[in-house]
Amino acid sequence: MKRAVVTGGASGLGEAIAARLRTDGVEVVTWDLRGGDVEVDVSDEASVVRAGEASGPIDILVNSAGVVGPNVPLLQSGLDAWRKTLDVNVLGIVAAIQALVPGMVERGWGRVVNIASMAGKDGNPNLAAYSASKAAVIGLTKSVGKELATTGVLVNAIAPAVIATPMNATTAPDVLAHITSLIPMKRVGQPEEVAELVAWLCSDKVSFSTGAVYDISGGRAVY
Repeated sequence: MKRAVVTGGASGLGEAIAARLRTDGVEVVTWDLRGGDVEVDVSDEASVVRAGEASGPIDILVNSAGVVGPNVPLLQSGLDAWRKTLDVNVLGIVAAIQALVPGMVERGWGRVVNIASMAGKDGNPNLAAYSASKAAVIGLTKSVGKELATTGVLVNAIAPAVIATPMNATTAPDVLAHITSLIPMKRVGQPEEVAELVAWLCSDKVSFSTGAVYDISGGRAVY
């Protein structure tokens, strides 16, 4: 039986991904600030190390923990809010990879899926920190995918458009309306739809794709 860690797995997209993986017979350990199987702050390296030790050998890592960050124009945003956004959305992924992927490499099989965003491809106004952090996730995925390409560990990312999750409940209505208007299907995505793509990327069905970014955007693709 494969074992997975899903960060941010207690709610929203992470919760849907964890549930979907379980239907494939995967044993899932959810990491979250509260409500997960293991309580962990991904922005705290020591917390991630402890969580990795508590979780045991892991074959699949889905990095879903994230924050929206400052929802204001760049010129009005403070650096502390930027640091918090980057600490969670970028360095949290780095810490989780460093904690769990060495074991995957040693065993010769692994799957890592990083949750990026369409915002990381074309930028969303008034969400500069979030957009920049998700662009960093894309770059990180491409780099690590190349580094691990011959190890049996595949590292890919997905770039969703706006998805109906609790995290988006804090997004300003005008910003949410703007990013939804960019979707040709004229609707937001559902967590279960994203979970299907993630489950596929975590499976043996994917064998010749790494360092790739998969859009799930209702047609809002920019590159």
